[in-house]
Amino acid sequence: MVRSTTIARASDALPLAASVDDEQTEQALQEHKQQSKLIFRRITPNSEPRCSIESGSHTLHYLIVDNVVYLTIAEKSYPRKLAFSYLDELSKEFANSYGSKVDAVRKPYAFVGFDTFMSKTARLYQDTRTATAAANSSESNLDRLNGDLQDVTRIMTKNMEELLWRGDSLDKMSHLSTSLRSESEKYRKAARNINLQAMLRQYAPLGAIVFIILVLLYWRFF
Repeated sequence: MVRSTTIARASDALPLAASVDDEQTEQALQEHKQQSKLIFRRITPNSEPRCSIESGSHTLHYLIVDNVVYLTIAEKSYPRKLAFSYLDELSKEFANSYGSKVDAVRKPYAFVGFDTFMSKTARLYQDTRTATAAANSSESNLDRLNGDLQDVTRIMTKNMEELLWRGDSLDKMSHLSTSLRSESEKYRKAARNINLQAMLRQYAPLGAIVFIILVLLYWRFF
């Protein structure tokens, strides 16, 4: 289920709005909320617009639209499609309500009133059954959940340890570089296997002849 949500300006990580969470949620997600701040600081103009970052029993999903980062903390088992559908709904409503004011604000949480819409929308996405029921009750929601969902195969996935300890980047080029390194390693392994097989085919007959000669010599003299 969706647990907590924060909206920040992408250019400087200034928080613009956040869900009002109860004390139990605050305590349970304290570490993940600190990680959210790290993610906001790591955002650059080259960052992937959609990313899921796994952290223990939860996953942090973010969506970047028009210099605004929408980030939600959800349970790891919660479907990514629903998480990004939720963020997409927030982005559309936020753009309609405050889009022209985002670049001008200077104080944090300038749009705290947006929590009302976030809370209402989050209730529709509390779990997969609730989200599915909401989709079935409204044609527009059905379109969002089925017709307009992003292809999850195009969403970059990271691990929080990569960001914390290895200083990994959220940039597109970093993702591309990681993919290229992975593919290169596959090709290197394949090339080694091909070379090994070629050597076996080339020297196996000679090795068999030498082995037979050694066996004959052994039986003859020993």
